[in-house]
Amino acid sequence: MVHAYIMVKASAVSGSIDELKQHLLDVDNGIESVHIVAGDIDFIVKVDVDAPANVKEIAGGIQAVDGIEDTQTYIAMD
Repeated sequence: MVHAYIMVKASAVSGSIDELKQHLLDVDNGIESVHIVAGDIDFIVKVDVDAPANVKEIAGGIQAVDGIEDTQTYIAMD
């Protein structure tokens, strides 16, 4: 099992931040959770999948969501 965290920065949101959160949850069933956070990023997405390639696919899906400006992906090493 591969565990990863994707830091997500949103652009100006036309709808609600909760609506954008739901769009992120809908990207893939490998997404365990999405948390709205304060700071330089807007969301932390927790991912649990079978292979590192799946993390890349999910990150690409998140980047394709309208309203997402940038992502940074971190794969857990333990």
